[in-house]
Amino acid sequence: MATQRRCFFSFHYELDAWRASQIRNMGVVEGNQPVSDNDWESIKKGGEATIKQWINGQLTGKSCTIVLIGSQTASRKWIKYEIKKSWDDKKGLLGIYIHNLKDQDEKQTFKGANPFSSITINGTPLSNIAKAYDPPYLASENVYAHIKNNLSQWVEEAIRIRKCY
Repeated sequence: MATQRRCFFSFHYELDAWRASQIRNMGVVEGNQPVSDNDWESIKKGGEATIKQWINGQLTGKSCTIVLIGSQTASRKWIKYEIKKSWDDKKGLLGIYIHNLKDQDEKQTFKGANPFSSITINGTPLSNIAKAYDPPYLASENVYAHIKNNLSQWVEEAIRIRKCY
């Protein structure tokens, strides 16, 4: 079996932490450790420089960033920073739509915008370069299985794509 890639997971913490934990706990890739609510509040209190320092530290040693796209992910300032920083650091970059995974209340949400669309690389929208996968199922269990079965291949493809730029 191939070595697991070390990946950074980028997601809207408040709305999508439960969905993100499902993917991180699949064991398909080695991901960053989740930050607790208390730790994140402490990091936020340190201001922008502290947040950037924390994100930069989390990205260190990772070969790919996986953006878990929920209903409001695309509008989040720090997710945009994580995407740009990941690209600048030459990391693979991919998105996965997670709106059809159930949350802790057994609810799904609506599909959000592609966060790569608002970022350009030499005049080209990043959405034309980095892939965002939308599992073709409505049932949460099928979405989960689809992500689990394809995640390692998506990561390898993202790393290959990044090497072309």
